[in-house]
Formats: sequence, C-alpha cells, structure tokens
Amino acid sequence: MARSTASAAATPAQPASYEEALAELDRLVQAMETGQLPLDRLLDSYRRGADLLQFCRGRLDAVEQQVKVLEDGQLKPWQGEDAA
Repeated sequence: MARSTASAAATPAQPASYEEALAELDRLVQAMETGQLPLDRLLDSYRRGADLLQFCRGRLDAVEQQVKVLEDGQLKPWQGEDAA
C-alpha cells in the first residue's frame, strides 16, 4: 500500500539555531493546544515537535560539554545574577 507522499515529501528543514527551534516549538504547542487542528495535522505537528525537542536537547548538551571544557572539566553550579 502506498503512503501519502505529501507528508513524506514535505520534511521540514532543520532549524538554523536553538532559538529558531524553540520559537517553532512554541508555535506548534500553541496551535496544538487550540484543539482545532485536524488529526493528520496534529500528528504531523507532534512529530515535528518531537524532532525540534531532540534538536534543542542536543544543542543544550553540546553547550554543556563546551562549558565543561572551559571550566577545566568541572561543571560548576550556576551562580546566576542573584547569588552573592
């Protein structure tokens, strides 16, 4: 049986940045929360959201590894601006 080629052919590009991925993920969540999406679109949005979440986690992990290198292998707790 042949699958619909419309959804398979329209694979969205990987986001250019973490911020771009996060913004798209936010838009997807807002659209899904309205409850107005047709089932097929809802499923496509869920899949795209899962891909974006994986991308964001990967970027955060990469940044964490870079911070460890910069901190000489010791990941120190974040002090923030409020810490004295």
